[in-house]
Amino acid sequence: MFQTLPRRGEGSEPALTPPAADEPARPPRPVVGLALGGGAARGFAHIGVLRVLDAAGYDVDVIAGTSIGAVVGGCYIAGKLDQFEEWARSLTKRRVLSLLDFNLGGSGLIAGTKLARSLHDELEGLMIEDLRIPFLAVATEIGPGHEIWLTKGNLVTALRASYALPGIFEPVRINGRWLMDGALVNPVPVSAARALGARAVIAVNLNGELTGRGAVIHAVGAVAEADDPPIPRRRIRGSRALGAATSLVRRRFGFATPPAERRAMRSPGIHTVMMEAFNITQDRISRSRLAGDPPDVSIGPRLGRITPFDFHKAAESIELGADAAVKSLDAIKETLEALA
Repeated sequence: MFQTLPRRGEGSEPALTPPAADEPARPPRPVVGLALGGGAARGFAHIGVLRVLDAAGYDVDVIAGTSIGAVVGGCYIAGKLDQFEEWARSLTKRRVLSLLDFNLGGSGLIAGTKLARSLHDELEGLMIEDLRIPFLAVATEIGPGHEIWLTKGNLVTALRASYALPGIFEPVRINGRWLMDGALVNPVPVSAARALGARAVIAVNLNGELTGRGAVIHAVGAVAEADDPPIPRRRIRGSRALGAATSLVRRRFGFATPPAERRAMRSPGIHTVMMEAFNITQDRISRSRLAGDPPDVSIGPRLGRITPFDFHKAAESIELGADAAVKSLDAIKETLEALA
């Protein structure tokens, strides 16, 4: 694990501005850290969480983010959350497609230059070590699988590395290392927030509603379905035409499979396979990491009906994030009072 923790004054805790002479002193409180988890399009829920925390008067002292959590956290610290939210809410299915610069010959389906340009326009020239509070973006190194903590250097480059979903976005090279999505190793970076000096960690887990899907189903036999086609031993010329003719005959004489059964038997498409693989991976890794290092407060928006690729549903995700944060305010207050 590689890390370079930026310094912010003396000691591990960020310096707090003393109150003015005529202003009553604030009660002591622990250093508050925010761990923003990965989850692709579900990550717009982080915007709603941050809005509620700000409205409730809770100052965040350090932020660690993974993937989309790093993007939202970085924009928040840089004072660009309003612009990012406006951009997110403007996304439609058509606009999302216009941002996808396909790159079939590279190491990712999407080059990501259009998305990077959007970030660059708002965050140009910002360095992580110059941000107002400590910030950390989690990435994964290709090859050895190291968990990389990006705590200095160009902010946009760090964010691109943190959200470089394997097979979708091209990896990013930083200091001789090829980096990809940090959600592969640390989906909800509680440990990283603690390393930045946080004593009270508030975690936002975008995959909390997926928990419980990973049960073990015992003693299942590999029995072929009645309607499974036989595995061909060799290629038969004209097999496509033969298959079409067979289907036509089945439909013409009433032998076709009913629509409901046909849908159940149909092999899932590549979009569904990728989405479910992403969900399962995030669920398993999140549960494992959070069991070993649980946060002090966990916020879990109910995002089950939003897939990782539903970027056009930003408004709904933001609202669900805000709802979850409001329900957690009492827990946050009790935790901060107990740790003060």
